[in-house]
This record gives sequence, C-alpha cells and structure tokens, in this order.
Amino acid sequence: MRHNKKFNHLSRKKAHRDSLLANMTISLIMHKRIFTTLAKAKALRVYAEPLINRAKEDSTPNRRHVFAELQNKEAVTELFREIAQMIANRPGGYTRILKTGNRLGDNAQMCFIELVDYNELMLNDKPAKKAGRTRRSRKSAPKAAPEAPAAEAPAAEAPAAE
Repeated sequence: MRHNKKFNHLSRKKAHRDSLLANMTISLIMHKRIFTTLAKAKALRVYAEPLINRAKEDSTPNRRHVFAELQNKEAVTELFREIAQMIANRPGGYTRILKTGNRLGDNAQMCFIELVDYNELMLNDKPAKKAGRTRRSRKSAPKAAPEAPAAEAPAAEAPAAE
C-alpha cells in the first residue's frame, strides 16, 4: 500500500529528483527568483522552505545539514548571511509562486518562484517607465501651429514704373 506517500515524483527517480530540487534551491538562493513549471515550483517549495528555516539560527549543525542537502558553499554562505537577515522575523512562507501562463511547446503551466522579502528589491532594480503615452493616434494628436517663417528672403523685385 502507498499510505503517506503522496508527493509529486516529477517523472524522475529519487536520485534525479533530489539533485533537481537541490540545484533549483541553489539557483533560488543565488538569484532570488527563478522561472520554472508550476509542478516543479510546488515541489521546490516543500524542499527549500525547511532549509531556509534552518538559516535563522546560524549554528554549525544547521550549516552542516544545509550543506549536506545543497553541496554548494556559495549558496550556503548566501543563505546564512543575507537571506537569514531578511527572514529573521518571518514565521514561515519564505517563497511566493506567481503563475505566468502556459508554455507554448507543451502547454505546461509556468510560474516564477521567488523569495518573498526580495520582491521589493527586484522591483526597484527595474528601469523607470517613461511618463506619457505609448501610442500615438492621428485623431487625438494636437495640431502643430504653423511655423512662422524665420527669415524671409527678399523676393526678386520687379522694377517699379515711374
């Protein structure tokens, strides 16, 4: 019987699934936002949030446990230094999934998964939008005033008859 074995296997064997989720967790930690399918994002949330939760307390056993899962020194350092400070007061729910629509090739549901506290920082990094209208229409465009002649050239004058 398969009691208490309800989770998405992602059409992979255990070793492949574990390495996939570890690599996606490393990418999420390093880039703060990744673009993936909805099924992988939901599986990643279950895998990554307990590891992020361990980063709240910077101790040797916690670092060893996270490193044993991820096998990446840079990601562990980033997690325990920067991300731990951002999530210190948050009781849970460190990731957010934003659906973006379906992929063209196979119609798979796609989404962004991001770290919640970094969303404001990523929005500020975007270039500012131009103010004004983006479309032009001949009907609504104001008519330009006729240009005044800058310097009138003297016309060839006909000799005046006296």
